[in-house]
Amino acid sequence: MKANLDVLPLSSWIDTAGKPLIIAGPCSAETEEQVTETVTRIAKEGYAHVIRAGVWKPRTRPGSFEGMGEAALPWLAAVKKETGLPIAVEVATPQHVELALKYGIDILWIGARTTVNPFNVQDLADSLKGVDVPVLIKNPVNPDLALWVGAFERIAGAGIKKMAAIHRGFSNAQETKYRNSPMWQMAVELKTLFPQLPMIGDPSHMAGKRAYLYELAQRALDLNYDGLIIESHRNPDEAWSDASQQLTPEALGEMLRSLEIRKPSYGDDFQSELEQLRQKIDNIDRELLEVLAARMAVVEKLGEYKRENNVAVLQLDRWKQLHNNRADLGKRLNLYPELVEEMFKLIHMESIRKQTEVMNNQPA
Repeated sequence: MKANLDVLPLSSWIDTAGKPLIIAGPCSAETEEQVTETVTRIAKEGYAHVIRAGVWKPRTRPGSFEGMGEAALPWLAAVKKETGLPIAVEVATPQHVELALKYGIDILWIGARTTVNPFNVQDLADSLKGVDVPVLIKNPVNPDLALWVGAFERIAGAGIKKMAAIHRGFSNAQETKYRNSPMWQMAVELKTLFPQLPMIGDPSHMAGKRAYLYELAQRALDLNYDGLIIESHRNPDEAWSDASQQLTPEALGEMLRSLEIRKPSYGDDFQSELEQLRQKIDNIDRELLEVLAARMAVVEKLGEYKRENNVAVLQLDRWKQLHNNRADLGKRLNLYPELVEEMFKLIHMESIRKQTEVMNNQPA
């Protein structure tokens, strides 16, 4: 995938004094009192560079809380004036953009449900032409890198140069401990395409539960993310949306202060040792590929045997057996279950492809 973006550095539009950008605030702006108290307490803690709050909340089914809409924007304008902190809100329609800018909102973000629809993103891009405002774009709900890239290209086409990505995880196909699977490799691929694009981690929407916020936030910083966007509420258990993943302003401050900020690069003293370790990894990767090639050679013979005996390629019982066996083996080898599962899904699909190819190539 070839792509190019003209993106300004994060430091050119927000001053974080060299620290990771922290965007904090309630999932939803519920009442003026709730917004004022939450933001005041966040500001008192001193860790936030930007305040976030949901004003328009896209929901799967009607009848649930969909945000206070325009009524909440004066509350945010008031806390901005009181604390001096810039405000960020999610927008999903050109009307949202118009209203947000009318009330002096400083930063806009495009949510996962909007990123997934190119028509909606293009509508937003058209409404942003001639506007100088930072735009953050969350990954689409499903793990589709092209959709994420396309959203940036559309917004960039409107002349927006102050952009950043928000990695909030992807919808789960099966039960996991996280609300949304991180799939870190997707964010790494995006960063590889656009090294200059700031990357912001959203542990709140990955986790879904307070218990997992620290580990996900730390993982994002370990991957040299430029910042975090985390939900905070004055009384999380009484929140009107996403109660289980929010922290009080004080608990969030305590968590943030416990995070380790890694060095983005290394000095000359580490160069030699790193090169040696990387050489070992290169050699092991070569061996892995050789083993994989040997496995596929056996798969090809298996396909020939199935063809000769007129046996179907897909054997569900065998796949279930392989899945469980490899998961147990991976566990004994101290490998992450998610890694083993995803790896063997790919290998199994490639095995099916290879056997199907063999089955349909009759010998002369």
